[in-house]
Amino acid sequence: MKFLGNKATVMPLVAISATLAFGVPQAGAQGLFEMLFGGGIKHAPQGEFPPPPPKNKPKAPGGSGGGVRISGPSYYTYKADRLVRIDFSALATAPQPATPQDAAFVPSVTGAAFRDAVAGLSDYELYAEPDVAKALIAYYSANPDFIWVTGTSLNSRAQDAVRVLGEASSYGLTPADYTVEVPAASASPADANAQLKELVRFEMALSARVLRYAHDAQNGRVEPNRMTGYYDFPAKPIDLVGVLKTLAHTQEVRTYLESRHPQNAEYQALRVELESLQASAENEIVVDPKLLLKPGETSPELPKLLTLIARNLDDEMGGAYGEVLSRLATSQVYDPELVPIIKAVQQKAGMKGDGVIGPRTVATLAGTSKADKLLKVEVALEELRWLPSDLGSPRVFINQPAFTASYIDNGEEKLKTRVVVGRTTNQTAFFYDQIKQVDFHPYWGVPQSIIVNEMLPRLRNDPGYLDRAGYEVTDSRGKRIPSSAVNWGAYGANIPYSVRQQPSEANALGELKILFPNKHAIYMHDTPQKSFFKQDMRALSHGCVRLQDPRGMAAAVLGTSVDYIAEKLKHGHSTEDVTRKIPVYVAYFTAWPDMSGKVEYFGDVYDRDSRLKQALDATEAVRSPSS
Repeated sequence: MKFLGNKATVMPLVAISATLAFGVPQAGAQGLFEMLFGGGIKHAPQGEFPPPPPKNKPKAPGGSGGGVRISGPSYYTYKADRLVRIDFSALATAPQPATPQDAAFVPSVTGAAFRDAVAGLSDYELYAEPDVAKALIAYYSANPDFIWVTGTSLNSRAQDAVRVLGEASSYGLTPADYTVEVPAASASPADANAQLKELVRFEMALSARVLRYAHDAQNGRVEPNRMTGYYDFPAKPIDLVGVLKTLAHTQEVRTYLESRHPQNAEYQALRVELESLQASAENEIVVDPKLLLKPGETSPELPKLLTLIARNLDDEMGGAYGEVLSRLATSQVYDPELVPIIKAVQQKAGMKGDGVIGPRTVATLAGTSKADKLLKVEVALEELRWLPSDLGSPRVFINQPAFTASYIDNGEEKLKTRVVVGRTTNQTAFFYDQIKQVDFHPYWGVPQSIIVNEMLPRLRNDPGYLDRAGYEVTDSRGKRIPSSAVNWGAYGANIPYSVRQQPSEANALGELKILFPNKHAIYMHDTPQKSFFKQDMRALSHGCVRLQDPRGMAAAVLGTSVDYIAEKLKHGHSTEDVTRKIPVYVAYFTAWPDMSGKVEYFGDVYDRDSRLKQALDATEAVRSPSS
């Protein structure tokens, strides 16, 4: 659980220690729970907190403002690192190698001849990423020899490398990022020095672009943690000098470079989908995917939808609605006569038939446009490069845009359950970790952000509220104190007290939670709010992941049965460690393959694809020769 506002810093949830008897009255606690997690309260029950005081309210004692809030992460305008001009001067004094680099590679231009060729780099303007520039000079200083040139011509290594770089689009990369001007072949050059100069420049340019390709294939083109605080990925070190060493000692250049990409079935399925999309025609009828239309409203997109509905009418639907569709086929007004048709189409697709035409209805009727699918697949390929190449087995995979969590073992999806994730104002982060523990009948440590943003305004006027509502307050030493004894008006964002909720029917975490300790304090858990799972759009929580089938997931990660979980729950609060290594991916993919390899598309609930597109565009702008 966590509350995320809309500003700059991450405020991790705090695990709160204390105890509270089961017999404490729950009416107030339930009211608080419903307010925080249920939504839609029509009246103001005992547990509902009022909104924060207005900004012009006098400041509370101690200098804290009445409207102080703890804000969550923000998004940043992505700025790619500027390229640097490579300084080749260090190569002029590089030592001559004692022996050729390997038996398979015996170039006719080595040692002193290479140093002669290096003189042709003195005025060469080649730009690259700082780490690539550093690796290039480090490698050639220690290994003053050609990788891509044998004698006075390009060797098979160079030919393979150029071909691989030219196929970058098949991985969702931009071929122009890796383009190298290939010298023209000349059997008897008029000017040997000019040709040698051209060859050594090609050597450096190809090495620089190969290193860029290897980096992009393994790590992606953007640094995700620089896009937003909602992204949290560990560094994936890459030994760029080692890349050149390997390429200098192998004839399998293609195999090696392709191995830098993620080696999992999901990546391959997305590549297949990308190839299919690139070869396909655009949708015949494209409808605005963000269309929102209610009865009585007007939109030029409506006739397109009506055309698609009419095209796919079966006998039953045609008999019931054919005449109305024919008569109103060109109407831009969402006439009341059309509402039953839309409801019927929605219900047939397994949706709630509410008659409101929104993005999900549009996607059902019109599908996703080719351009949108291409972007989603290219974004998904980029995001997969942030994850481990081997995703692991078994593993838990949560896909936020799909609102699902899966337990996958040996290539089989053994459990798939609906989930609720964070609201757009309380977004769930994108990261991966390892599952450690299952808590039965857990305590809920109320996050400081919720204490400050949602409890504190009421506590300033009613300090004993938490005592009555079934919450326990402890000081920094873990000593329990009455809520009524705290001068809540003296504090702002830094409250030196912790609050937790006792296991109970009103507990926000339900009957169990599954932990994978992380700085975002996100975990999977049960919830008393079962009705949310019936909704199509389930971005409704404070940030944690609520499970429709918590017992099934707990049994899966513990390697046991649901009956065992039910028995554990009969005995009150307890914990059990997960003894196997099970990675969990709290992921965000708007395009993702199912277990058969078919790619499915989902709404961009947090609008993250467009932000990643901005970051990719910023990277391309820096890499462009005209920049």
